Formats: sequence, C-alpha cells, structure tokens
Amino acid sequence: MYIKRNIEDDILRYTDKPEIVAIMGPRQCGKTTLLDHLFSGLKDAAVFLTFEDRKILDLFERETDAFIEQYVKPNRYIFIDEFQYARKGGKTLKFIYDTNPGKKIFITGSSAIDLTVRTLKYLVGRILVFTLHPFDFAEFLSSKGENALARYRENRVPLKGLSGGQKERRSFPRSPELAGYFEEYVVYGGYPRVVLSAGVEEKREILKNIFNTYFLREVKDLLGLIEDYKLSKLIESLALQTGNLINYNELCSLSGLAYLTLKKYVRFLEKTYICFFPRPFFRNKRTEILKNPKVFFYDTGLRNNAVNDFRGLGERKDSGQLLENAVAMQIVRQGLTPKYWRNKQGSEVDFVIDLPDAKQAALEVKQTLAGADQASRSARAFVNSYPEIKLSFVYLERGQAAEQEDSLPAYFLG
Repeated sequence: MYIKRNIEDDILRYTDKPEIVAIMGPRQCGKTTLLDHLFSGLKDAAVFLTFEDRKILDLFERETDAFIEQYVKPNRYIFIDEFQYARKGGKTLKFIYDTNPGKKIFITGSSAIDLTVRTLKYLVGRILVFTLHPFDFAEFLSSKGENALARYRENRVPLKGLSGGQKERRSFPRSPELAGYFEEYVVYGGYPRVVLSAGVEEKREILKNIFNTYFLREVKDLLGLIEDYKLSKLIESLALQTGNLINYNELCSLSGLAYLTLKKYVRFLEKTYICFFPRPFFRNKRTEILKNPKVFFYDTGLRNNAVNDFRGLGERKDSGQLLENAVAMQIVRQGLTPKYWRNKQGSEVDFVIDLPDAKQAALEVKQTLAGADQASRSARAFVNSYPEIKLSFVYLERGQAAEQEDSLPAYFLG
C-alpha cells in the first residue's frame, strides 16, 4: 500500500530541473518506497540502482567511466538508493553531473553526517535536498481510510496560519475517532512499516527492530564503538527527559559517559534523526533562558521503545511529555523549527515558531483544556513580553471547560 508523502509534489516540481535531488531522512522512513514510486511514474528512459548492491557500488567507485556507459548515458533519469555507502560519492557524482549534461539524478541517504561530509560539500549549486520523516498525522490517517482523512482536512489548522490576524472564535467538532487515531499515532509513532502493521505486538516488534538493527548499529558504526551499552543508556536517559531541559550532569551519571563524549554522542543522535534539541527563544538576555536545549524524539514510537512503555495516554505519568513531543513532531514535519520560551522566574511556553511570513506563533500544549487558563502566570508573562505573538492552546481533551478562544485539538493541528 503506497501512502502519498507530503514532499512528493515538491520533488515533482523539480523533475525537469537540472539539479540533483537528494532525499534525506532516517532509515525505514520510506525513502526507498518514495524513490521507487517516482521512478515508476516516469515514461522516459530511467534506471533504478541501489548501492546496497556491492557490484554496482564498486563500479561507481572504481570504474566510473564504465558506470557512466552502462547506466548514465542510456537513461534520462538515474535513481540511486542508499547513496551514503559511497565513500567518495560526492566527488564522483560531481564528475558524472558535470560531464553528462541533460541527465536527472535522484539519490537517497539515511545519515545527515554521511551526505554532508561525503556528498554535499562537492555539490554546492548542483543539488536540492529534501528531508523525509516518518508519517505526519495526515499521512498516518491516509492508511485509515478516506472518512478520517476528510474529517481531518476539513478542520485542519495549518501551522503556518497560526499567527492569524484578528482573533476569532472557532468551534471544532468533537471527534472520538480522530482522537483515538491520534493517541495511536502518539504511542506507536509514524514509521510506515509500524503504521501499516495490523496488531500492537507486531508494531512493537518492528519498532524494536528499527531501533536495534538500524539506529543503534548506524550510530555505533559512525562513532566506531565496540559495544553500544552506554549509547543505549544515553538514549533511554534522553527519553526519560523528553520535553525537559537537558540535564547533562544527570545524563553523564546515568549513561556512564564523560561530559565531552556525551556532547559528541548527542550531536550524532541529532544527525542520525533520533533526537532533536529545540533551543530557547529570547530577546532579553537578562530575564530569559538563553542556552539550554530541550530534548524531543523525531518519532514517539521510537521514544516509547527506548523506555519500553506502550501504554495508552490515560495510563501513564508521562502522557503530557508524549503529547508535547507529538506536537513537536508535527512542527518539524511541516519544515518549521520549534523553539521554547522560558524566563528566569520559571514561566514557560512550550513552543515559539518562526513562520515563513516573518511572523511568529506560540503554542502551549495541554492534555486537558480544563487546566488551560489563558490568564495563567506563564501565558500572561509571555503575552506581556510579546504581545505581537499570538499564543494558542493545543489540547487532547476539552474536559469540562468551556471552549476557549485560540484553542484547538492537537489532532487538528498540522
């Protein structure tokens, strides 16, 4: 079953442009499936290659002229999957691109580190990079049927429209069906193979396999580690700190890693699409937090696998952290960069987002809207400091509270 990806139309707009198209993203997020779908839709001469095939990779690296004769010259479109396996891929690809005009090349890679170091530095001005993540909530709903997806689309509030002009009250329909799907999405995440699995046991087994076989192995190989025990403890410790400011001393203690080594590992976890670390939003250096990042996971299913907890949101103490992480995922999936705001008196707003129109929007995430008082200390402190930035509440359940102005269900945010 092919689920259309949000970035597909963006890529198709550049099909007849000269630049190389690179699709980056974590392993198992659907890059090969997307590349194969793009390949199958072409009528002109095209070839699909994978550098997991050692013979093809050796030909590319050791006999470039023969590779060109066999695969490049006869075809208009050249698709290369798993390009990160080519150790001198960027330099060789630059030669192929420069000496064979009129060819369109597509590549995929699973590690931002590999593609940046081995490829992108040679291809400045010759390459367009797209990032593919696991499913966002709309893509997730595509697997559940047209009714659920249509209901979502009718009421969806685009992140890029949250800065809005004049305030208006909007009544969102209650949707137990979408709320249930959103909880499944929060608990098991958006990896395509996980989403398309029928039962919870299969979902858990696949997440375990993705974590152990792909992520731990990839990071371990990149770091040159002999064993991955400390790395596993670090990821588990970060999972326990989800949504909180990183406590490096606590992470050192829990993982057994020295401070500088830990900082290096944290950077690798971000480059391999396991975690991301929002920085603070600030304008006043005297009164606001300036440096400490928070930690979120690119996929909540992967995060829950790290702590071995797949209970529903109503059964766990970290449900608020998970909901906040899910909203952070939606922000990142839309190509936006989340930040958080916190002053030195302890007032905090979960997300501040830079929007394309040079405006900003702020989000405060609540599991139950009943507890979201717009006159609360944190919200009031933020609004007083930044009256020009619209603050919205995002909630999972309305509770007994009357619906508030500038509030919306988390499952309609996208």
